[in-house]
Amino acid sequence: MKRNQWISIGLAAVAVATIFVLKSCKTIPQGAVPVQPFDSKRYLGKWYEIARKDFKFEKNLNNTTANYSLNDDGSIKVVNLGYNYVTKEWKESVGKAKFVSSPEVAKLKVSFFGPFYAGYNVIALDADYRYALVAGKNLDYLWLLSRETTMPDDVKNDYLRRAKDIGFDTSDLVWVEHNGQR
Repeated sequence: MKRNQWISIGLAAVAVATIFVLKSCKTIPQGAVPVQPFDSKRYLGKWYEIARKDFKFEKNLNNTTANYSLNDDGSIKVVNLGYNYVTKEWKESVGKAKFVSSPEVAKLKVSFFGPFYAGYNVIALDADYRYALVAGKNLDYLWLLSRETTMPDDVKNDYLRRAKDIGFDTSDLVWVEHNGQR
Protein backbone atom coordinates (compact mmCIF):
# COMPACT_ATOMS: atom_id res chain seq x y z
CA MET A 1 0.00 0.00 0.00
CA LYS A 2 1.12 3.50 -0.63
CA ARG A 3 1.98 5.83 2.20
CA ASN A 4 -1.09 8.04 1.52
CA GLN A 5 -3.40 5.04 1.80
CA TRP A 6 -1.90 4.13 5.20
CA ILE A 7 -2.36 7.72 6.37
CA SER A 8 -6.00 7.69 5.20
CA ILE A 9 -6.65 4.40 7.01
CA GLY A 10 -4.99 5.75 10.15
CA LEU A 11 -7.04 8.95 10.09
CA ALA A 12 -10.23 6.97 9.55
CA ALA A 13 -9.38 4.74 12.52
CA VAL A 14 -8.74 7.78 14.72
CA ALA A 15 -12.07 9.31 13.62
CA VAL A 16 -13.99 6.12 14.43
CA ALA A 17 -12.25 5.81 17.82
CA THR A 18 -13.02 9.44 18.63
CA ILE A 19 -16.72 9.01 17.79
CA PHE A 20 -16.85 5.86 19.93
CA VAL A 21 -15.20 7.57 22.91
CA LEU A 22 -17.42 10.66 22.66
CA LYS A 23 -20.58 8.56 22.36
CA SER A 24 -19.59 6.27 25.25
CA CYS A 25 -18.83 9.27 27.48
CA LYS A 26 -22.47 10.40 27.47
CA THR A 27 -23.51 9.86 31.04
CA ILE A 28 -26.83 11.71 31.42
CA PRO A 29 -30.04 11.96 29.37
CA GLN A 30 -30.68 15.20 27.53
CA GLY A 31 -32.80 17.48 29.72
CA ALA A 32 -31.74 15.84 32.99
CA VAL A 33 -29.71 17.92 35.44
CA PRO A 34 -27.66 16.40 38.26
CA VAL A 35 -28.26 17.63 41.80
CA GLN A 36 -25.88 20.31 42.99
CA PRO A 37 -24.69 21.09 45.51
CA PHE A 38 -24.39 17.41 46.37
CA ASP A 39 -23.00 16.04 49.64
CA SER A 40 -21.59 12.64 48.71
CA LYS A 41 -20.97 11.70 52.36
CA ARG A 42 -24.67 12.16 53.17
CA TYR A 43 -25.58 9.98 50.17
CA LEU A 44 -23.49 7.05 51.43
CA GLY A 45 -25.22 4.13 53.12
CA LYS A 46 -28.11 1.84 52.26
CA TRP A 47 -30.85 2.68 49.77
CA TYR A 48 -33.91 0.57 48.90
CA GLU A 49 -35.00 0.39 45.31
CA ILE A 50 -38.66 1.42 45.11
CA ALA A 51 -39.05 1.28 41.33
CA ARG A 52 -36.86 0.88 38.25
CA LYS A 53 -36.80 0.61 34.51
CA ASP A 54 -36.08 -3.09 34.14
CA PHE A 55 -32.95 -4.34 32.41
CA LYS A 56 -31.11 -7.63 32.18
CA PHE A 57 -28.90 -7.28 35.27
CA GLU A 58 -31.90 -6.71 37.55
CA LYS A 59 -34.43 -8.93 35.82
CA ASN A 60 -36.61 -10.90 38.28
CA LEU A 61 -35.08 -9.19 41.33
CA ASN A 62 -36.97 -8.04 44.40
CA ASN A 63 -35.72 -6.88 47.78
CA THR A 64 -33.16 -4.84 45.87
CA THR A 65 -30.83 -2.51 47.69
CA ALA A 66 -27.77 -0.44 46.94
CA ASN A 67 -25.14 0.23 49.55
CA TYR A 68 -22.60 2.99 48.99
CA SER A 69 -19.36 3.45 50.93
CA LEU A 70 -16.19 5.44 50.41
CA ASN A 71 -13.10 3.74 48.96
CA ASP A 72 -9.59 4.81 50.01
CA ASP A 73 -8.99 6.39 46.59
CA GLY A 74 -12.03 8.68 46.90
CA SER A 75 -14.24 6.61 44.62
CA ILE A 76 -17.45 5.07 45.92
CA LYS A 77 -17.89 1.35 46.47
CA VAL A 78 -21.25 0.15 45.18
CA VAL A 79 -22.81 -3.08 46.43
CA ASN A 80 -26.12 -3.97 44.77
CA LEU A 81 -28.11 -6.83 46.23
CA GLY A 82 -31.36 -8.43 45.15
CA TYR A 83 -33.32 -11.65 45.46
CA ASN A 84 -34.12 -13.47 42.22
CA TYR A 85 -37.61 -14.82 42.87
CA VAL A 86 -37.36 -17.19 39.88
CA THR A 87 -34.06 -18.93 40.75
CA LYS A 88 -34.59 -18.40 44.51
CA GLU A 89 -31.06 -17.03 44.87
CA TRP A 90 -29.54 -13.78 46.08
CA LYS A 91 -27.55 -11.86 43.49
CA GLU A 92 -24.82 -9.41 44.47
CA SER A 93 -22.90 -7.03 42.21
CA VAL A 94 -19.94 -5.01 43.47
CA GLY A 95 -18.73 -1.99 41.55
CA LYS A 96 -17.11 1.38 41.75
CA ALA A 97 -18.46 4.86 41.05
CA LYS A 98 -16.45 7.97 40.23
CA PHE A 99 -17.52 11.57 39.94
CA VAL A 100 -17.51 12.87 36.36
CA SER A 101 -16.51 16.38 37.36
CA SER A 102 -16.65 17.10 41.10
CA PRO A 103 -18.04 15.50 44.29
CA GLU A 104 -20.39 18.50 44.61
CA VAL A 105 -22.19 17.48 41.39
CA ALA A 106 -24.27 14.27 41.51
CA LYS A 107 -23.11 13.14 38.08
CA LEU A 108 -21.18 9.90 38.36
CA LYS A 109 -20.06 7.00 36.25
CA VAL A 110 -20.27 3.49 37.67
CA SER A 111 -18.58 0.27 36.65
CA PHE A 112 -19.27 -3.34 37.51
CA PHE A 113 -17.18 -4.66 34.62
CA GLY A 114 -13.62 -3.35 34.65
CA PRO A 115 -13.03 -0.39 32.39
CA PHE A 116 -16.65 -0.05 31.18
CA TYR A 117 -18.63 2.72 32.85
CA ALA A 118 -22.26 3.79 32.70
CA GLY A 119 -23.97 6.95 33.89
CA TYR A 120 -25.37 7.27 37.41
CA ASN A 121 -27.01 10.65 37.93
CA VAL A 122 -28.94 11.78 40.97
CA ILE A 123 -31.46 14.14 39.39
CA ALA A 124 -33.75 14.71 42.39
CA LEU A 125 -33.04 14.45 46.09
CA ASP A 126 -34.92 15.63 49.16
CA ALA A 127 -33.17 17.92 51.65
CA ASP A 128 -32.75 15.11 54.19
CA TYR A 129 -31.23 12.64 51.69
CA ARG A 130 -34.06 10.14 52.27
CA TYR A 131 -35.43 9.89 48.71
CA ALA A 132 -33.64 10.02 45.37
CA LEU A 133 -34.46 9.90 41.68
CA VAL A 134 -31.58 8.47 39.67
CA ALA A 135 -31.15 8.42 35.89
CA GLY A 136 -28.71 6.35 33.91
CA LYS A 137 -27.00 7.49 30.75
CA ASN A 138 -30.21 7.54 28.70
CA LEU A 139 -33.98 7.11 28.99
CA ASP A 140 -33.64 3.32 29.44
CA TYR A 141 -32.37 3.59 33.04
CA LEU A 142 -34.27 5.10 35.95
CA TRP A 143 -34.51 4.33 39.67
CA LEU A 144 -36.59 5.65 42.55
CA LEU A 145 -34.70 5.08 45.80
CA SER A 146 -35.57 5.45 49.46
CA ARG A 147 -33.81 4.97 52.79
CA GLU A 148 -36.81 2.85 53.78
CA THR A 149 -38.72 0.15 51.93
CA THR A 150 -41.48 2.62 51.02
CA MET A 151 -41.75 6.12 49.59
CA PRO A 152 -44.51 8.62 50.39
CA ASP A 153 -47.00 9.10 47.55
CA ASP A 154 -46.30 12.83 47.27
CA VAL A 155 -42.57 12.21 46.75
CA LYS A 156 -43.26 9.32 44.36
CA ASN A 157 -45.68 11.41 42.29
CA ASP A 158 -43.27 14.35 42.19
CA TYR A 159 -40.39 12.11 41.01
CA LEU A 160 -42.59 10.43 38.38
CA ARG A 161 -43.65 13.85 37.07
CA ARG A 162 -40.03 14.99 36.89
CA ALA A 163 -39.04 11.81 35.05
CA LYS A 164 -41.89 12.24 32.53
CA ASP A 165 -40.90 15.88 31.98
CA ILE A 166 -37.42 14.70 30.93
CA GLY A 167 -38.92 12.14 28.57
CA PHE A 168 -38.96 8.89 30.56
CA ASP A 169 -41.79 6.45 29.90
CA THR A 170 -42.78 5.57 33.47
CA SER A 171 -45.62 3.23 32.48
CA ASP A 172 -43.23 0.26 32.40
CA LEU A 173 -41.55 0.79 35.76
CA VAL A 174 -41.06 -2.30 37.90
CA TRP A 175 -42.34 -1.62 41.41
CA VAL A 176 -40.04 -3.55 43.70
CA GLU A 177 -41.41 -5.79 46.42
CA HIS A 178 -39.65 -5.66 49.80
CA ASN A 179 -41.00 -8.55 51.82
CA GLY A 180 -38.54 -8.54 54.67
CA GLN A 181 -36.11 -11.10 53.31
CA ARG A 182 -32.49 -10.51 54.28
